[in-house]
Amino acid sequence: MRYDLVIFDNDGVLVDSEPISNRILAAYLTELGHPTTYEESLRDYMGGAMHRVHEAVLERSGERLPAGFDETFHGRVFAEFRRRLEPVPDVVEVLEKLATDGVPYCVGSSGSHERIRVALTKTGLIERFAEERDGGGARIFSSQDVGRGKPAPDLFLHAAREMGVAPERCAVVEDSPLGVRAAVAAGMDVYGFTAMTPAAKLTEAGATALFGRMAELPALLQ
Repeated sequence: MRYDLVIFDNDGVLVDSEPISNRILAAYLTELGHPTTYEESLRDYMGGAMHRVHEAVLERSGERLPAGFDETFHGRVFAEFRRRLEPVPDVVEVLEKLATDGVPYCVGSSGSHERIRVALTKTGLIERFAEERDGGGARIFSSQDVGRGKPAPDLFLHAAREMGVAPERCAVVEDSPLGVRAAVAAGMDVYGFTAMTPAAKLTEAGATALFGRMAELPALLQ
């Protein structure tokens, strides 16, 4: 395999969370007087950190979301995650293949550490990322760790640095244009997962290659 590190986005790549979280986000924004459809939530917020939601609502309406917005939203999302979140099909086999080949991997997600861990725990993936890396600590990196979230490159550069790998030796697996743009800005190859996002949008963002089923990924990384 030609990479020394594979960085996985979490939502929509490791866990099938985007339909759950974006339906809840659209409904909550609508409830607060900011009408939003599920499709609009996917278009505007998928792959981004929570500050993106606050900034977009303020820009469009001139109103700030309530102080407890994040806490209420995450409470609703986590409750649904614990009820019915599942891993993305075939992702377990992909992680096993990387481990067998001796290729390190980690998570680089716009979600909070709490969101990442709730999702990975419910889907049984947490142990695959909780092992300590060289230098200590789990192989889980969040936008909380850096000053700017995607599409800025900060998160992916932070993950590569913590894992001890040069950016040009990293591959990123992403399913959102924001994430693809972040990986490109970091100088990394990025593989666009088209299960939830039109292929054209990921290509336009700069994806190195596209794939529609997770089982296709290992061959692309060779």
